[in-house]
Amino acid sequence: MTQTAPLIPGLNEATSTGVLIDALRAPAQRPLEFHLNGQQLVGAGYHVTEVKAVSIEAMDCGGKAAAWRETVIQLMDGTAEEAQAGFMTNRKFLAIYDRVTRHIPVRPEAEVRFEYGNAEAAALQYHVSHLEVQPQRLIVHLRLPGVQCKASAACGLPADAGKDAADQGCVPDSGCCAPAVTAPAEPIRLQ
Repeated sequence: MTQTAPLIPGLNEATSTGVLIDALRAPAQRPLEFHLNGQQLVGAGYHVTEVKAVSIEAMDCGGKAAAWRETVIQLMDGTAEEAQAGFMTNRKFLAIYDRVTRHIPVRPEAEVRFEYGNAEAAALQYHVSHLEVQPQRLIVHLRLPGVQCKASAACGLPADAGKDAADQGCVPDSGCCAPAVTAPAEPIRLQ
């Protein structure tokens, strides 16, 4: 019978940078892996190529402005020789992260994402689902990014969004979040 490794509480939905980094500091040194849907996504020998402190200012289709911060940590496949050396440890990962934060302001409350791609797959920014601590390794479980309409309720789309978008000119069934529905054109008759 396989025993499930404990999950560190608080690592779900929009995982903050500080929560993940603190969770990686807690265990002793172990290989650090990245999985998607229960399968290894990033192979052994990977590099941390960039840590980005990103500020986003956006306006949704309902006219509501928002601003937030994200931390994007870019991972890249290593060489075949580096892969033979195994996975980067949590201690090495943290040393890279700590070196970065001495030079740029990474906010602990910012959502953390991991960016990864290779020759077979386009680069995507993955959300962190949770961290799994096993006796011999640490696994950061990732989930695919998604798109949501923040003003969907006000625009007549299914739930999940902006309650006050109507105040900004987006009214139910207005189509403010989707292409406008037009009447079918008259057929063109060729003679």
